[in-house]
Amino acid sequence: MLPGGLINPDRLRADPRAVALVRAFAQAGKPVAAICHGPWLLVEAGLLRGRRATSYPSIQTDLRNSGADWVDEPVVVDGNLITSRRPGDVAAFIHEIAELTARGGRGPAA
Repeated sequence: MLPGGLINPDRLRADPRAVALVRAFAQAGKPVAAICHGPWLLVEAGLLRGRRATSYPSIQTDLRNSGADWVDEPVVVDGNLITSRRPGDVAAFIHEIAELTARGGRGPAA
């Protein structure tokens, strides 16, 4: 789970080790969840091209510029990635993390 807020994600995306860890997790098919400004790490790791995602609205341009299909929804699950907008969406975010984990890190069943 990648933290939200403004400062933590900004510092983490500047740390090559953090970016490499997030990339490795995602590429291994493990669940990766990011809320608020947390998707900045997904951007930095190059994980959003062609993926559907959400975030705090002020960084939607960053996600779109990285190739994401940004949507204004409380929580978005795209394969092994879960993204959420803000603290008010935490209940839905946690629910989807639990669901994805129960499915072994695979996205929703078709």
